[in-house]
Amino acid sequence: MGKWQKGVYQVQNPQKYIGAKFPTYRSSWEKRFCVMCDTHPNILKWASENIKIPYTNPATGRIHNYIPDFLIQYMDESGVHHTELIEIKPSGQTTLENARSLSEKQAVIINSAKWAAAQEWCKKRDIKFRVINEQHIFATNKKRNPKKRISKSRIPPKRKK
Repeated sequence: MGKWQKGVYQVQNPQKYIGAKFPTYRSSWEKRFCVMCDTHPNILKWASENIKIPYTNPATGRIHNYIPDFLIQYMDESGVHHTELIEIKPSGQTTLENARSLSEKQAVIINSAKWAAAQEWCKKRDIKFRVINEQHIFATNKKRNPKKRISKSRIPPKRKK
């Protein structure tokens, strides 16, 4: 998952941050998401690791608390307000098809239980739950201009003696 960065994000717009504690990031992806939440004009409020949702671990049968990465409140292009609970995970830990190792497959199974509990929790509160991975974080909405290929001879020019 991204470069391993850990830390506490220094909020630039404290009027937007509604978390009970300073925002914590556990990867460069989460840090990048903190910056977006803090600076994007359409994000009205946000919090980091602010909600606990009980779930049953499928491997042990025990109840644990799942703490999603972010809660955001934003306004779309039409002026409609939305609230979303966000989890940031590498694609290898989101589906069995993307999992490449046994540990990633185990993470997918446990994550699935967490996310099912989160979806149920959100449904009761009319909140959307979403998992974001590297394709979402590093995606751009800009259309790329295809570069024109200029044919050049691959034979180096002869040197003058």
